[in-house]
Amino acid sequence: MITVGLVVYPEFQTLGLGLLTVFEYANILSGHEKYSFEMVSVGGGPIKSSAGAEINTTSFVGRSFDTLILIGDNHRAPASPELLTYLSAAPNHCRRIAAVCTGAFILAAAGLLDGKRATTHWQYTDDLGREYPTLNVDGDRIFVIDGQIWTSAGMSAGIDLALALVEKDFGSELAKMISRKLVLYHRRAGGQSQFSALLEFDAKSDRVQSALSYARNNLGSDLSIEVLANEARLSARQFSRVFRAETGQSPAKAVERLRVEAARLMMETTRHPIDIIARETGFGDRDRMRQSFLRAFGKSPQTIQRLSQSDEII
Repeated sequence: MITVGLVVYPEFQTLGLGLLTVFEYANILSGHEKYSFEMVSVGGGPIKSSAGAEINTTSFVGRSFDTLILIGDNHRAPASPELLTYLSAAPNHCRRIAAVCTGAFILAAAGLLDGKRATTHWQYTDDLGREYPTLNVDGDRIFVIDGQIWTSAGMSAGIDLALALVEKDFGSELAKMISRKLVLYHRRAGGQSQFSALLEFDAKSDRVQSALSYARNNLGSDLSIEVLANEARLSARQFSRVFRAETGQSPAKAVERLRVEAARLMMETTRHPIDIIARETGFGDRDRMRQSFLRAFGKSPQTIQRLSQSDEII
């Protein structure tokens, strides 16, 4: 049985507790107690969350766990000396140590991220890299694995991290069963972007939204301004003007962003060759896709694919 300690502290973010449901259903759906888990803190007793609710905890002092998971908070409050001391020694008695969201700052303060790859919520990635320059911060990842250290993006990404832990421990079938039970997408790959292009564009009018949805569902087709304008029931000139006013970029740039996002997702969830991915996402050929990836990520498709596969749970 794998022991999991979920570390909390005053004003921890309540949503982080949701990842425990993954371990709960691992036990329920398998019919065996594969995980035992408990919430722990420096001194034990009730700990108040950011939402004001209290949870009962036991003290982690002198305790060892197979997997230790640290939840983040809303305000990046400094960790107590006792918590930092415990975490500093944790690699000696824990097989895996994970942090959700801003919990990465606490792992970094404890010295556990020195020279490692890590991620955190997109809003704080620049701060993490600036405050801890020895880190290799990858701010566009759902979660990152570097040796025994796991870090995830925002609080909901803790669910993805927990599913990846289960998959690593007991295989993909159990992780898929849990995902279905929780009505979740199985599972967002670690390399998947924290951002969605459709959300980023934030179109206001139904016409522009309709054109974007059409583009997203027909990436392999002709997506010229004329085609999209017809979908929006506007002239090409009107559509180009309205589109730029609402999204801040040209229709051609938006289509490229959608294609890049779709291509990257295919790299993370399939083993299709680059040429096939380029064709199915509308780039036509690998050279055109390569130029788009370099503009978007500063990395070639081959590099992105290799990094994505390095995050796979084997």
